Amino acid sequence: MGKGHSETLGHKAYEALLEPMQEELAGMARWAKTTGARILVLFEGRDTAGKGGVINAISGRLNPRQCHTIALSAPSEREQGQWYFQRYVPHLPAAGEIVLFDRSWYNRAGVEKVMGFATPAQVDAFLRHVPVFEKLLTDDGILLFKYWLTCDQAEQEERLHERLEDPLKRWKLSPIDFAAREKYGQYTKAREAMLEATHTKHAPWALVDFNDQRRGRLTLIRDLLDHLPDTRCDAPDLDMPPLEEKPKKEKFGILEPIKPFKPD
Repeated sequence: MGKGHSETLGHKAYEALLEPMQEELAGMARWAKTTGARILVLFEGRDTAGKGGVINAISGRLNPRQCHTIALSAPSEREQGQWYFQRYVPHLPAAGEIVLFDRSWYNRAGVEKVMGFATPAQVDAFLRHVPVFEKLLTDDGILLFKYWLTCDQAEQEERLHERLEDPLKRWKLSPIDFAAREKYGQYTKAREAMLEATHTKHAPWALVDFNDQRRGRLTLIRDLLDHLPDTRCDAPDLDMPPLEEKPKKEKFGILEPIKPFKPD
């Protein structure tokens, strides 16, 4: 379903549907802070699937000191010599925190496998170990959610061309993206093997159609909210008494203020 599809959700309709969900997310964050809940959400998918967009939709109205987005770069030489999960552990949520992983330890079963950055033995070990690792997390009380954002190849091609032509999106592209583009089928096989090995009762996967990114964001956020415990938590009562004196204007001191911008 490309951008011209008749069922594509328009911007105004999307914003109208997103706003009440963001209010629910704010309530969820308040609940997490009050109860000490630890919420961990993994976002996986092909290049251009829309991971950054849905993460921004979730975190955009939340306190950045409580809701953290983690997007790790390629492992350093030292990290390559560590236990594979070690560099992810410091980013796990503490009490009251929400952590959103823009790609996660599942890199090993995807890009590292397909592009040859990990050996078959390393990938096999990962697929055996990750259910155990995630069981440790959930047994300790972490609320873990794993989302795979699906995207058809034709839609991916359209988005790659859009990034290539847009100077504000070119930073999202890398040589790896174009190399991976030629391996769509291999990524599909790698994903299926990953899902078969790591879709567990304690840490199940949810696949979300992101061919229409706006609709995909709403679907994912609704699913996340519906699978959390009852997060209703009343906001604290805050009293804002009137000022005792007349409001004052800001002073600029010895510096001249910059003139307000006026469009031509």
